[in-house]
Amino acid sequence: MAVADNGWALVWSDEFDGNRIDAAKWSLAVDCWGGGNNERQCYTASGANAAVSDGMLTITALHQTVRGPALPESLREGKAGSAAMASKPYSSARLSTRGKADWRYGRIEVRAKLPEGQGTWPAIWMLPRDDHYGRWAASGEIDIMEAVNLGVPVATCGDCREDHILGTLHFGGEAPHNTHRGAETNLPPSVDGFHVFGIEWRAGQISWSVDGQVYQTQTSTDWKTLSALAAPGSGAPFDRPFYLVLNLAIGGGLPEGRNSGGVATSGFPKRLLIDWARVYRCTADPETGLGCAAPPVR
Repeated sequence: MAVADNGWALVWSDEFDGNRIDAAKWSLAVDCWGGGNNERQCYTASGANAAVSDGMLTITALHQTVRGPALPESLREGKAGSAAMASKPYSSARLSTRGKADWRYGRIEVRAKLPEGQGTWPAIWMLPRDDHYGRWAASGEIDIMEAVNLGVPVATCGDCREDHILGTLHFGGEAPHNTHRGAETNLPPSVDGFHVFGIEWRAGQISWSVDGQVYQTQTSTDWKTLSALAAPGSGAPFDRPFYLVLNLAIGGGLPEGRNSGGVATSGFPKRLLIDWARVYRCTADPETGLGCAAPPVR
């Protein structure tokens, strides 16, 4: 178990060194739900949409009509309409560690190169292992990194182009009684286009970073849950195990809501490249993570 200089020990990783996705670590979504955000892709288990080679996981979005289940597996189980099908004009992939690995507190980092283009929506995020405090978003959601429309000209600032990433928490009650809080920052230039996106998650505190530099910290005074199960001072809902999700969406409320560009149909395929994903635990204080040094602030 490797230990970093600041006391965080590596407890889980995928370096994507093989020639296939590790089924012991990842599950692939198969649905055309659109994430509840009117996204325009179907997620598939096809090697054309997600594959490992040359030390890299590549998630590829293709402009092609695909048909599949209208609901994700979590909403199909034992419910009316579970056999309904849908078609979408794009295909892509979503991987998660659901049912295979999850963590409460720690440092979670992913080194990735993000796609550009109007309507692209790559995301690195976390969802709760169970709905202990209620259905989404009462039990929380941790968005480590989201980016939309990268590289697209911004009409309000001359020659500049979209270069922002977002880090967000979703919490409160079950939808529609949910809310969110977050911040965004400029993506710094990179020679090869890769960046390390991460959080350090301690009891009652989450910090977001790019390339090891923190740009936002939230504490338990910034979030809440409406559940009667939440103990005072617990930091709920972010006091329970969460699993990791990697995906590339096309279109939907966030990218199409940031401007009036919709989805540009040219320039496909779009690719999200993942070099590695790593999870660390604070060796000095694994129960809360509070015993490890705080990261530097940019």
